[in-house]
Amino acid sequence: MKFVKPLAVMAVSACLCLGVAGCGSAASSSAASASGSASAASAAESSSAASADQAKADEVAALIDKIYVQERTDTTDADCAAAKAAWDALTPAQQELVKGENADPDYFGRDTGDASKDDPLNADGIGENEILVVSFGTSFNDSRAADISAVEKAIQAAFPDWAVRRAFTAQIIINHIQARDGEKIDNMDQALARAEANGVKNLVVAPTHLMHGAEYDELTAALKPYEGKMNIVVAEPLLGAVGADAGTINSDKETVAKAIVAAACKDAGYADTDAAAADGTAIVLMGHGTSHSAKVTYEQMQAMMDQLGYKNVFIGTVEGEPESTACSAVIAKAKDGGYKKIVLRPLMVVAGDHANNDMADPEDEESWLSQFEASKAFEKVDCQIAGLGEIADVQALYVAHVTDALSKVAK
Repeated sequence: MKFVKPLAVMAVSACLCLGVAGCGSAASSSAASASGSASAASAAESSSAASADQAKADEVAALIDKIYVQERTDTTDADCAAAKAAWDALTPAQQELVKGENADPDYFGRDTGDASKDDPLNADGIGENEILVVSFGTSFNDSRAADISAVEKAIQAAFPDWAVRRAFTAQIIINHIQARDGEKIDNMDQALARAEANGVKNLVVAPTHLMHGAEYDELTAALKPYEGKMNIVVAEPLLGAVGADAGTINSDKETVAKAIVAAACKDAGYADTDAAAADGTAIVLMGHGTSHSAKVTYEQMQAMMDQLGYKNVFIGTVEGEPESTACSAVIAKAKDGGYKKIVLRPLMVVAGDHANNDMADPEDEESWLSQFEASKAFEKVDCQIAGLGEIADVQALYVAHVTDALSKVAK
């Protein structure tokens, strides 16, 4: 016989089922709430960690900005050490967050070569006769060894009886090298004080500067307090006397023009400028540029190129001073000449920051490489990262300038 549940029992069962279902909804709601709270806590924790990371990166940026200055102070050595120690304490992710007025991850993080290949020439035991080679300087280690050190070695080889020492005029660069690599380089004041302390009687100052510009003026001004303490003679900068106007050129400019163009052609695989021109190639030499009256030197170098028959060689400057050397003006000249290939090379003693960044950085839309490519006027744009200092004929010219200066010491 079939058993049938009473309606009352069925009703109770239904209610029980409904009750169970209701309990399940409440549990799900509680779980969701707990999950949401956990997510919020995790997000808050992540935000807090990100803030802490940025705070540590900002501390390093402030320390870098503190030593990114053109004046040495009593705390410079300690400040350089503190900046490096703080950088080393960051994780790679935190290092990428470093950004300040002048600070960025490249200050310590960029690989510019082996600093140990360079000799800062800060040693004492100078003797009575010193040749002080003064450069603006560069924090690019490989370039410092290939360009500045190469000039210093050429001078030392030519004058073995004289002690060759080094000074940089850019304290910003000195601090950068000291903080990052632990290499100390004298500034002008330190080098001159070292000379006096060592009993130097005859001092020949050999500037590696390109011209009689602002840096050269600062160099000569720094010598004045020592003029009565030793016999001081200053050699000519690389390109010699400035000259009265854009058409005034000299043998120094001719030597440099021939040397750099020959090197550029060789590195590009051409026998000479005629071969480059026949292949539709123009050579663009990028200098720094200046508002100083010596800026006419760049126009004189262009006149020198023209006189030598280098019709496909153009002089430009980062600063665009004089105006004829601005990047846009040089692009127009190369385009009007019908050239389809460009070789960019620095008209600078060292292939440092300007060569690597202002000229050849593909990620910087303001770099010359980027601007030439953006013009859509050329099929190919190549960069040669090489400074004047590594060219043997340029080194010989520096030696010749020191020789002239030594003749004045003898008098």
